[in-house]
Amino acid sequence: MYKKLYRKKLTTPYKAVKLIKEGDMLVHGLTMAEPPALLEAVAFRLREGDLKKIRMFSVIPLDSVCSTLLAPDLVDCVEAYSGFVDAGDRGLVSTGLNYYVPNHLHQIPRLLEEFIGVDVCVTTVSPMDGAGYFSFGTANDFTSTAARAARVLILEVNQNMPRVFGDSLIHISEVDAVVENHQTIPDFPCGDKQPEADVIGKNISRLVPDGATLQMGIGVLPNAVAEQLENHNDLGIHTEVFGPGMVDLIRKGVVNGEKKTLHPRKHVFTVAQGDQVMLEFMNQNPSMESYPCSYVNNPAVIAKNDRMISINSLIEVDLLGQCNAEYLAGHQYSGTGGQLDFVRGAFDSHEGKSILAFYSTAKNGTISRVVDHLDPGAMVTTPRMDTHYLVTEYGVANLKGKSTRERAHEIINIAHPKFRKDLYRRAEEMYLV
Repeated sequence: MYKKLYRKKLTTPYKAVKLIKEGDMLVHGLTMAEPPALLEAVAFRLREGDLKKIRMFSVIPLDSVCSTLLAPDLVDCVEAYSGFVDAGDRGLVSTGLNYYVPNHLHQIPRLLEEFIGVDVCVTTVSPMDGAGYFSFGTANDFTSTAARAARVLILEVNQNMPRVFGDSLIHISEVDAVVENHQTIPDFPCGDKQPEADVIGKNISRLVPDGATLQMGIGVLPNAVAEQLENHNDLGIHTEVFGPGMVDLIRKGVVNGEKKTLHPRKHVFTVAQGDQVMLEFMNQNPSMESYPCSYVNNPAVIAKNDRMISINSLIEVDLLGQCNAEYLAGHQYSGTGGQLDFVRGAFDSHEGKSILAFYSTAKNGTISRVVDHLDPGAMVTTPRMDTHYLVTEYGVANLKGKSTRERAHEIINIAHPKFRKDLYRRAEEMYLV
């Protein structure tokens, strides 16, 4: 029965995207779930003039999006919106060719349903099972909500997309069209590790108790932290982003989820970003569970995990503890993402801790990431009232319960030594010390 329905809806990418109408808002699968064949077909329609204009909502667009709908020759055809700025759309946002939508990640599903609207959702999924269900695989996040809120849902089936448990299924009866494209899913870029990353990882590892539940952000520092947790026991995972560092900890028995108070023995995430080893590990693994970001990133849900430890990064912090993780050189550099979701959820957890980690300097040691004040117009990602632990290669600062004077001392003490004298001078001028 379901195979017959599948065959009825199976078509070519070009025929599938004929369902898209002029001016539609298109939402695509996040990062590793970008559907390259469908995106190329939409771009073809736009270039041929068969479709004049669409709108698109993206978060961290990778090559499949950047080489098609965000290509320079289509800027007049695609009105692009971004929920998190990254390398793929940073230049477009800074020049006004793409519009950033401020948000907390856990609110994006609601923003799409109630405020932005979704006409078309396209995403990559795992092959259909015998009961007629596909899995969203690496991208549950807001994609699962967009899929059900959209007028048109088109799925790109890829046998390399892992089948994941939890609330990660969509039925063939909910789908308007299906295409098949079994190309290799590209690895998600991680970046280069600086020598200080291991020191920061060690400093953070001392703050993580056995039996803790972890959330770690994107990039090099989270993987460096994972490397330093190999002697811990009974750790759990409730995270926005699942990545290779977590796979290593699970395989080594460090992470088993047995002490979790919410979803015990399950590794909970909303989006996965990593390599082929990660994809293979996730596939048909009953310990892996994915849920929408409206659930995983909800601070009230996060707080239900005892000993919740959130680990994220920032660009700079001022002497009052205001953290900027998204604004650089006068431009939107990234986004709020789920940072504040987990900062607040972790602190409200029983014995929980929120940790924000960063290298003490930038540009080969010429710029301090600890500043006396944020530049005018800079964004505050984590307000000073929410900042808990700050960690650099020079130590740990705990700001909770500290006066502005005590905060300034704590923060300056984890700055690079060559900048501390000037920071103390500025602190005195601000009557902080």
